[in-house]
Amino acid sequence: MRAHPAGPLHADVVSDHAAVARPTSAEELNRLSPAVWPSSARRNSEGAIEIGGVDVRDAAAEFGTPLFVFDEDDLRARARNYREAYVGVGARLVYYAAKAFLTTAVARIVTDEGLGVDVASGGELAVALRAGVPGERILMHGNNKSMAEIEAAVEAGVGRIVVDSFDDVVRIADAAARAGVVQSVLVRVTVGVEAHTHEFIATAHEDQKFGLSVSSGAAEEAVRRIAKLPSLDLRGLHSHIGSQIFDAAGFEVAAARVVSVAQRIWDEQGIEVEELNLGGGMGIAYLESDDPLDVVDMAAQIGDIVGKQCAAEGIPMPALAFEPGRAIVGPAAVTVYEVGTVKPVELDRGLVRTYVSVDGGMSDNIRTALYDAEYSVVLASRESSADPTLCRVVGKHCESGDIVVRDAWLPGDLAAGDLLAVAATGAYCRSMASNYNYLPRPAVVAARDGQTTVFLRRETLDDLLRLDPGA
Repeated sequence: MRAHPAGPLHADVVSDHAAVARPTSAEELNRLSPAVWPSSARRNSEGAIEIGGVDVRDAAAEFGTPLFVFDEDDLRARARNYREAYVGVGARLVYYAAKAFLTTAVARIVTDEGLGVDVASGGELAVALRAGVPGERILMHGNNKSMAEIEAAVEAGVGRIVVDSFDDVVRIADAAARAGVVQSVLVRVTVGVEAHTHEFIATAHEDQKFGLSVSSGAAEEAVRRIAKLPSLDLRGLHSHIGSQIFDAAGFEVAAARVVSVAQRIWDEQGIEVEELNLGGGMGIAYLESDDPLDVVDMAAQIGDIVGKQCAAEGIPMPALAFEPGRAIVGPAAVTVYEVGTVKPVELDRGLVRTYVSVDGGMSDNIRTALYDAEYSVVLASRESSADPTLCRVVGKHCESGDIVVRDAWLPGDLAAGDLLAVAATGAYCRSMASNYNYLPRPAVVAARDGQTTVFLRRETLDDLLRLDPGA
């Protein structure tokens, strides 16, 4: 199985400039690869990057930095492409995985483009509902849903709640019975498929917190218990094998095992599995060398895999569902930082690495610290013909692991006040942001036709102090 890791591991010290490919020309250094950058990204006549027709210098001046800038048309196109591709192979509904990044504006956009919304907490549910997402188009996940969260989901008429444990069965049944409704549920199964991705985002192997094991019979036992409860309606099975997956091979093994479970449930319990949700996990390009499978090709391969396996097991083809998140919002946004300090540091054998400190860091992008994730970064406020210099882009936090881009070639004339842009930061950056060192979290804006719309305003120190009763 060929799958891309969340971020390749690095040695503690890159001992040679050859560790990352050196650009061969100024044109290459200034280039914006369409494989990585939002579809509207371009350099204008002054060499500054524009997103959605908005000059990043103007956006930074108006909203401050760090700043997340979304290409709204790119976001909409990706949502639309996923819906069309997966509906085309029999998907009942494609859900946007809200954990990647959620605001009311994002929820409205994906809903406008025909997607449902997959939430994993009461907070995400509240945002989706505030945005006007119909309850029946919402799916709720969670390995430890509280009774309050379950009750809120039932009250909102959530279309699917995913059963992740035997405790879930009892709690959801109780909440539905008290509300006088029959709640549709899916059973999340762990199928023993470990996607070749980072350990922390692989989710279908046995030794982890999500789902009910197929090999132990727990998944089938959950189905038996659900069938006995009049307030629950089993609609199907759910499987998710991990994130940042670059081809359909892992889905092939997972689908085979889930379809086999569906066949056994039919044979032994007489219950037809009408829906199969294969989760999300489709990968994106963080570097130009990354090569995720095209969405149409991925959808066609997965649909063919499930169809063949159902035919082999002699059961009807279930309706499919999918939950892309990163693949929709990830490539559609960039983060703009201002350079503060440029510090050359001598390494062994006379080599020099230049540390470029920016005004954000692990508080707005924890993925490099968590996963050794790699990113593409360029000088955004101008073009440069200076020779490339091997740099490490770092944040301003009191942590040596506060790294934004571990190894990057940037112009040798980089100076304080320049703007850098980091590509593919729409997913799991602002959504995982923190206030470490009491840094207010950045604003998020969308750019379209030369205009900006605020998705999230920048936090202020007053926002932070408001939580402190002694302030």
